[in-house]
Amino acid sequence: MAPKKPAKNLPPKELPVAPPTLPWPRLHPLLPASSLSLQSILPEQIVTIPNFFTSTLCNTYLSFLQKNISLTTTPGKPKRGEAVRVNDRFQTMDEVFAKTLWEQSGLKEIVEREEDQVGLWGGEVVGLNPNIRIYRYMKGQFFDKHYDDSNLLPSFPTPNASGSSRIPCETTWTLLIYLTGPADGIVGGETVFYTEATKKLKSEEIVVEPEKGLALLHRHGRDCMLHEGRLVSEDGGVGKWVLRSDLVVRRAK
Repeated sequence: MAPKKPAKNLPPKELPVAPPTLPWPRLHPLLPASSLSLQSILPEQIVTIPNFFTSTLCNTYLSFLQKNISLTTTPGKPKRGEAVRVNDRFQTMDEVFAKTLWEQSGLKEIVEREEDQVGLWGGEVVGLNPNIRIYRYMKGQFFDKHYDDSNLLPSFPTPNASGSSRIPCETTWTLLIYLTGPADGIVGGETVFYTEATKKLKSEEIVVEPEKGLALLHRHGRDCMLHEGRLVSEDGGVGKWVLRSDLVVRRAK
């Protein structure tokens, strides 16, 4: 019998998508984009932006989320084709917040600094996925080994010379922003990537610790690496919180 393939990170259909009515906090304070840079963990696969959110901003968003959203715990026995995950989730479609996060956080400037943007990001980056997801991992929760799928966005809003238009796009990189970390008493919960094994080399682990304020970007879709969110062994009474979106690129005709 062939070995069972790791599940993909498919959107759980049972979770309700909330209307875009959240009064998101202002993105302040932030470090200037000129003080931030991409740190390559694995070339063209995994990069991070340390201090992308300041500690103060992380605390502001954490307090806001704790008061304003209702989390849904994912089932321990997922549907066929879904990754095994035990965590608490919330998602909302919010084009305004996605645009704000892209343009005002400094991410747009950081992404566009790269010389070969199309080669690195898989196309011309036009913004962030409006499907905003919030994850919380309490003690004993985890996200098993999986791959993240790319998603097609047939009508994505982009500015042009005459105002704005909607064009077909797709996602190419996952964006994770850690709102808590070891400073909050979190132990475990690392995001771990696995290189492919060959006849001569064993698979190796690439471990990214959920540092508070860190942004992690990793390629997804057909070039996604196998990865997992390790079990949280201590949650500090607050849990590991993550804000998730994706880089969106213009689809090639």
